Amino acid sequence: MDLVLNYVDSNFFTPYVYPATWPEDEPFRQIISLLVVTNLGALVLYLLFGTLSYYFVFDHSLKQHPQFLENQVQLEIKYAIQSLPWISIPTVGLFFAEVRGYSRLYDNIEDSPYGWFGVILSMLSFLFFTDMCIYWIHRFLHHKLVYKRLHKPHHRWKVATPFASHAFHPVDGFLQSIPYHIYPFLFPLHKVTYLGLYIAVNVWTISIHDGDYRVPDFLKHIINGSAHHTDHHLYFDYNYGQYFTLWDKIGGSYKNPSSFEGKGPHDYVKKLKSGELANIKNGHMDEEVVKKDSLKNK
Repeated sequence: MDLVLNYVDSNFFTPYVYPATWPEDEPFRQIISLLVVTNLGALVLYLLFGTLSYYFVFDHSLKQHPQFLENQVQLEIKYAIQSLPWISIPTVGLFFAEVRGYSRLYDNIEDSPYGWFGVILSMLSFLFFTDMCIYWIHRFLHHKLVYKRLHKPHHRWKVATPFASHAFHPVDGFLQSIPYHIYPFLFPLHKVTYLGLYIAVNVWTISIHDGDYRVPDFLKHIINGSAHHTDHHLYFDYNYGQYFTLWDKIGGSYKNPSSFEGKGPHDYVKKLKSGELANIKNGHMDEEVVKKDSLKNK
């Protein structure tokens, strides 16, 4: 994060905002700057990529699904925008530790223990490490002692849009982001690589809420994409993974996506339009969905 901070200091904060007598490396100034940069950056990432995904990827016919809420898009955006500033507070604490030099981030490829191979290896290990950690954090958030207070707000969106991606309770959102932040304190990582990965995982989070289930056949049971995550929202206790299905298979929580079996939300809407599901017109839902809803709302 010091790359971003140095850039905005040089081009904006120092010449136009802060007094010339206030050093750029003064801790309190850095914290203020990081709060501004983190909040603006999160908002831009969320609204930019969420909007692009909503208008160019998301299938708007899903809004006709019986479990799509009235004014859902506005509610998702409102909840996310209210949560992001709170999530940024502990996040800035971790960014501040990075800027002060407590992480294992490095500037030059030559500083990598294994050169370019080490950079590529760190990218792969970042994905597998964070996927593993998020899986267990996510499962923890489904425990009955914490679910209703922390994670249930995110499951309000049964048929999600890209704007649901960051619509979390602040504690929930921060907990699931912790693996991204602790990785560079545990393992060497190039600063530019880290910045790129951080942006990429936020875009990925948007993409698994976009309702686009197209995945190459050979990856369908490896990548935890939108089809898998949609079933997580619908059926509650399956497919907790972030990028891969590995930990769901290890943890016994893997579910073959209903959309791959012709039983997903898109199929549901098509049958509704064709009149095949006459009972849906009266507001009745799929039996398994109703069962899951009743169990988790106890």
